[in-house]
Amino acid sequence: MISPRLAHAISIAAYAHRNQIRKATSIPYICHPYSVMVIAQSCTRDEDVFIAALLHDVLEDAAEEYSEHDMLNDFGPRVVSIVKEVTKDSSLPMWQERADSYLTHLETASHEALIVCLADKTHNLMSMVADYEAVGDALWARFNAGKDRQLWWYSSVWDVLERRLGKDFPGVADYARLLSTFAKA
Repeated sequence: MISPRLAHAISIAAYAHRNQIRKATSIPYICHPYSVMVIAQSCTRDEDVFIAALLHDVLEDAAEEYSEHDMLNDFGPRVVSIVKEVTKDSSLPMWQERADSYLTHLETASHEALIVCLADKTHNLMSMVADYEAVGDALWARFNAGKDRQLWWYSSVWDVLERRLGKDFPGVADYARLLSTFAKA
């Protein structure tokens, strides 16, 4: 059952991302945070994690629509903390710097943030595998970093998640299978 608080988070995520689409597709962006929430639900029953999953890209991609202050007022410091833990540092100018900073932060991130990260990266891999099957190598033109860098990125995230969450944690084996499929693309 969806609580009023979770329904409010769904509404906010839909509003904040209303003018966005997934890279080089016509898919409304809200499909991504909603999918991340659904994947997170297979790992935990913690509503704050579900809300953070829904809002995980808001501060990075739509802060003008919904600020950290708004999030704090609506959902409290725990949700804000989880979201901030999975938000890349946009002050860093280069993709590699942002990736390295994110990976360093994952080493000490909360268990809840690791779940959101796992769900986020799992959905990204699912989308990329499906898109590769549809468009082939044209997929790589959508990204700032090509296939080799993307593979490095998702493998590096995997290394941290598998070590910190454990190989038997729900969703970790799914991530590994997707990563293997992605590597063969």
